[in-house]
Amino acid sequence: NSRGTASLLKDSISFTEVSASGLFEGHDLLRRGFTSVKNELLPSHPLELTEKNFQLNQDKTNFATLRNIQGIHAPLKLQMEFRAVKQVQRLPFLHSSNMAMDILRGNDESIGFEDILNDPSQSEVMGEPHMMMEHKLGLL
Repeated sequence: NSRGTASLLKDSISFTEVSASGLFEGHDLLRRGFTSVKNELLPSHPLELTEKNFQLNQDKTNFATLRNIQGIHAPLKLQMEFRAVKQVQRLPFLHSSNMAMDILRGNDESIGFEDILNDPSQSEVMGEPHMMMEHKLGLL
């Protein structure tokens, strides 16, 4: 009878549940940071999503204006420069000011909220430098 129970248990647990990427995987604190309930909540105010996507909406408006004034080449050139600037980064554990991106967007001469109190989305990630580089290179 115990043999029958063991075969039932074996058949009811799938292999993916006990694998490293299954249901029993632990939270990797070094790579993903602390978990927060705040990240899982829905927006509390209707304008919150608009404010989060402000820069994206601003870029779309600027590209549309450039296209209407100068033609299709101007926004394409600017988007190509944005992509080139995004590819050049510091090591993952070092803070970057993204000065080149601010210059392209025209934000280099203005002082905003994020300049005084720091932008929370660009907070520094503290961790072991070797582990973070191995993760970025895909060695882990």
